[in-house]
Amino acid sequence: MDYQIARTYLLGKPEAVEDYPFGPQAAVYKVKNKMFATLAEQDGHARMNLKCDPEEALALRDIFASVIPGYHMNKRHWNTVILGREIPAGEVERMIDRSYGLVVKGLKASERKSLELSYGADQLYR
Repeated sequence: MDYQIARTYLLGKPEAVEDYPFGPQAAVYKVKNKMFATLAEQDGHARMNLKCDPEEALALRDIFASVIPGYHMNKRHWNTVILGREIPAGEVERMIDRSYGLVVKGLKASERKSLELSYGADQLYR
């Protein structure tokens, strides 16, 4: 998966918004003003920070050399995924879906229920 495909997938999540609070070099993707991913490209390599369950975060780091502790993030809950290497596109999509779902689950009840009514749980918690 490359930068543009990742960006398109991230923006395809329900009510996802792209923002640049840290400057033009790093895009931040939010739902209801809560970050679920970052995406940046440096020296021709795209990398993405994604939220993750702590146990799953460690397992993914063991499985894929391109998954490392989250850069500038809480390393217990975030991974950095280096795109374009050995990770299949479907697995990157699964990690994005999981990050998005974890953030939605952590929203205020009124915001979460609004999303669930509008899009259905199957779209939010893949």
